[in-house]
Amino acid sequence: MRILHLIATLAPESGGPAQACIEMASAVAARGHEVSIYTTDWGEPARPLPTGSTVAIKTFPVQWPRGWKPSVGLAQALRRDLPSFDVVHLHSLYLFHDWVGGDFAHQHGVPYIVRPHGLLDPYIRRRSRARKCLMEIAFQNRVLRRAAAIHYTSDLERDISARYDQGALTRVVPLGVRLDGFENMPPADDFVRRFPATAGRRIVLFLSRVHEKKGLDLLIPAFAAARKSVPDLHLVIAGPDDGVLERARSLASQHQVKDEVTFTGMLIGADKLAAFSAASMFALPSYSENFGIAIVEAMAAGLPAIVSDQVNIYREIEGGGAIVVPCEVGAVTRAIESLAADPVRLRQMAAEARETARKLYDWRNVAMSLENLYREFAR
Repeated sequence: MRILHLIATLAPESGGPAQACIEMASAVAARGHEVSIYTTDWGEPARPLPTGSTVAIKTFPVQWPRGWKPSVGLAQALRRDLPSFDVVHLHSLYLFHDWVGGDFAHQHGVPYIVRPHGLLDPYIRRRSRARKCLMEIAFQNRVLRRAAAIHYTSDLERDISARYDQGALTRVVPLGVRLDGFENMPPADDFVRRFPATAGRRIVLFLSRVHEKKGLDLLIPAFAAARKSVPDLHLVIAGPDDGVLERARSLASQHQVKDEVTFTGMLIGADKLAAFSAASMFALPSYSENFGIAIVEAMAAGLPAIVSDQVNIYREIEGGGAIVVPCEVGAVTRAIESLAADPVRLRQMAAEARETARKLYDWRNVAMSLENLYREFAR
């Protein structure tokens, strides 16, 4: 099959969607299909392809207004190239590429699958509602309605989004992780040398965009409370600023843990793996999380995870190396304290986390499910 992935940006700071697009395209290409990604040059240079990937990436200049990521070059390429593809995978909603990609695919009779990236979650959907409503009327509802299928990455995402997906067919295929990257982890010392304040500490690791939905207003005070009984804890907040970095710093100062919180900025590649090696546990108490690739990566690295019940894969990972909590400071505090106080349980959950990642989220298995999804709808 000839498969086209269409996404607004592959910039690392855009978070999980860019990584997921590259990984799913590479995983399916490895099964012998011809896979391309069309995108724009918005943001920092694109994430590198996995070693040996045969995916072709075409990048087009983005124009004003950059937030909507319009690109005349992308539109021209789609008008010219779309008829040669068997199926299109549209990533995200409410952006220029959704409009032109959905409409041109429909005009040329090319089936397309939409992955909404959590944007039909009621928590996210109600934000900027007036602007989104205009886009729904202009193109987005039409693009969803004409889709061959909506690709959800968990049953919960499908369930909470159903009333907004315009009645399109739905399919659930999770994302994955490349487990071979976690077989030879760098030593924890590599991370400690870069961030010496973490030396001799038990690290609670947050790794995600520093965004208001990620629950840092829960995690920071919960960490501060947990340190009263477990004083050797240290919180590492790793990720690009997405609007609330200064607020998070102020919160750390307000709770008198400024010196016990390290902000690393975005970590990728060996630096990210070293952070996993150095940490004792992972925490992401999000108010809304479509999937949470970082959670699965942390579990693949052998970290017990503390996640909220607003993470859409919580049902799949609960009891398999993850503690699920409500979005409450006290609940997050108790979870951190319970793991820190019980080394035996911590080791047991580490083994369970690795097994959950291997069993449910190995790209080699997920790729077969994606291949079946494309075969079902390809022309």
